[in-house]
Order: sequence, then C-alpha cells, then structure tokens
Amino acid sequence: MRTVIIATTAAAALFSSPVFTQQAIPDFSGIWAHPSDAPGFEPPLSGPRPVTNRSRLAGGASNGDQLVGDYNNPILQPWAAEVVKKYGEIELNGGLLRSPRNQCWPEPPPFIFWNYLMQMFQQPNSITILYQWNDVRHVRMNEPHRVQMTPSWYGDSIGRYEGDVLVIDTVGIKADRPFAMVDAFGTPYTTALHVVERYRLIDYEAAKEALERDAKENSKLPNVPVRPDPNYRGKHLQLQFTVEDEGVFTTPWSATVTYRPGFNWRGATEWPELICAENPQYAAVPRANKPDF
Repeated sequence: MRTVIIATTAAAALFSSPVFTQQAIPDFSGIWAHPSDAPGFEPPLSGPRPVTNRSRLAGGASNGDQLVGDYNNPILQPWAAEVVKKYGEIELNGGLLRSPRNQCWPEPPPFIFWNYLMQMFQQPNSITILYQWNDVRHVRMNEPHRVQMTPSWYGDSIGRYEGDVLVIDTVGIKADRPFAMVDAFGTPYTTALHVVERYRLIDYEAAKEALERDAKENSKLPNVPVRPDPNYRGKHLQLQFTVEDEGVFTTPWSATVTYRPGFNWRGATEWPELICAENPQYAAVPRANKPDF
C-alpha cells in the first residue's frame, strides 16, 4: 500500500509540474462569430484606442453605412490624419471608401479582424485561420521571424502559447499595394506595421462586459451567413490585439474582438459557402444577357 501511495504522489507531482502544464494547449477550434459592423473593434477600457466613426446612429453606435473616421484621434500622425479625413469626406459626399473588403482584395491584419466569422485550425507546428471572404492566414509555431523577408499580403506570422493564451506576432505586411489600410476608415500603414494578437477563452461573465462595449460602439448586422447564439453562456473567444507603426501612429494602440460560437440559418455549425465579387457599389453579381450554351 505504501508503494502505491508513493507512486501516486509522484505521479501527481509530475502532472502538476510546469513542464507538463505547458503541454495543455487550449482548444480554439470551431466557428466563431461576431456580427459587428464597421469598425468591428471593441475600444479598450483605457489607453490609446483605434480610430472610431464620427458618423453615428440614433442610439449612438457607429453608422456602418457611412464610414467617417475620427481624424482627430491623437494616435494619428498629421499626414495619416489627413488621409483619414480625405476618405471621410468621400463618404460624406455620397461616395464609397474603396477598401479591401468591397474590392475583394486580401485583407491585412488588423483590418481582417473586422470579419464577422472565422475558424482556427490548430496543429503542433502551425495554425491556419480561415476568414469569411476566403482570406487564409498561416502561422508558424515556435519559430523566429524570417531574416530575409519579402513583404506579403498577410505578413510573416509566428505563434507561441503562453499558458492558456495563444500569441501571434506579425510583421512584414505588404504596404506597396492597393487599399493598404488597417481599418474601415482608410487609416494607412507602412512596412513598419507590427501586430500582436492574444487569443484566450473567457467565461461568459468576463465576455459580457466586452460584448456590452461592443454594442455601444458597433451596430449589428442582422443578415449574416453565420450568427452567434444570443443565449450562449459558455466559453467565449476573445482576441486582444496591439498595433504599432512608427511611420503612422504616435503610440501603439489596442482593441479587442469577442467571439461566440457561430451557427448558420439551419442551426448547424457548418462553414458557409461565400464569394466576394469585386464591385465598388455593392451591386448584384453581373449576369450574362443570354446563356453561354
């Protein structure tokens, strides 16, 4: 009996050791949704915050149909503030701010966090993140950034786990491209853009406060292909990200996005088939006047 007790005690010590604990990787699998309209970010409780919309709905939330960025935000350097102001004037005059979203171009982080749904695939050496409009990001795990780096649409992303938090560090995002912007208001970026994402599962009570902040800032889209269960009280997925770019911003700034499990119109957890047809006026997909055959 004494031998069994000693073995059990030793096993308990092994399973509670830091080395073993580090092997417990959180499960972020599944379809996650947050149907918040532009900008789609939850401003932080304090500190520097992202550019927000000057155009508001009657209830106070952002007017997703008119994207007029707050060019007076102190995070913006003067030249960047002028860019945001220019785009806002286009919207105020009845035009459309052309962006990666409505032009069907690859969306760089953090712009891509505006997507209403995403799915994460975790593997030992890599993570793949799928977004609704067919954007796909690949994250290399436990590796340094490449020494010789060619800027790319989504940048060079490397990841690691810090306890129950997934940390993704991204640099090398292509800036010499059409629609190079970090948000729905046309805020520009340079090759110095650096984005750090931190994903963690949180309880409903913790998520509730973030969802309330989201509701105050962002309007909700009623007709999205995958919507969150409003009665869900289990674990939520929260993304907290920090953005820095010394060529554009006066200081790093942060925001969050809080996801709930997503379901399609049949109530099934299935990824919907979606297309993005390039059209600056959101018109219907062009159709031929007569059949091809």
